[in-house]
Amino acid sequence: MPDDISSDDVLLDAEDRMEKAVVSFQHVLDTVRTGRASTSLVEHLHVPVYGQPMPLNQIATLQTPDASLITVQPWDKSNVNAIMKAIQASDIGINPSTDGAIIRLPVPPLTEARRKELVKQVNGRTEEARVAVRNVRRHAIDELRKLQKDGSLAEDDERRASEQVEKLSSTHIGKLEALARQKEHELLEV
Repeated sequence: MPDDISSDDVLLDAEDRMEKAVVSFQHVLDTVRTGRASTSLVEHLHVPVYGQPMPLNQIATLQTPDASLITVQPWDKSNVNAIMKAIQASDIGINPSTDGAIIRLPVPPLTEARRKELVKQVNGRTEEARVAVRNVRRHAIDELRKLQKDGSLAEDDERRASEQVEKLSSTHIGKLEALARQKEHELLEV
């Protein structure tokens, strides 16, 4: 650990890493299917083309012309079959159809059982994100204790900084839970 690190550096790093955990969680939630069509359901899918797997949004135009349909228009028509196979192999539960140029993904309405299953999935992902924030908190507090032990931070300053880390952690976990509640509401909305 560098000698010139301060409690402010530890706090800034912790806040930055906690914020990244929230942003990452938001991206994870975007991939969870609700009853509405959204390109975020498929844009992360990797398709084996040109000798390597590429994200779908880098080889095709994705659109949602209405609330129950996603269209995928490959930039290179020779990739249609590879895209179809990748969508069928994914866990999104949508069966694609094509006319040779455009792939259509009709998003069926969710059943009550599937909605509850997706809510459980969201709750599991929420807990994973909480754990990530807690790990950042633990790491920051350990860093502060090391600084205090090394004599470069007073005991009172270490205690105040640790309390700030706890507040940051609580704030970010609150953000995660708010995002999860919002997604749960979207999933249970008929």
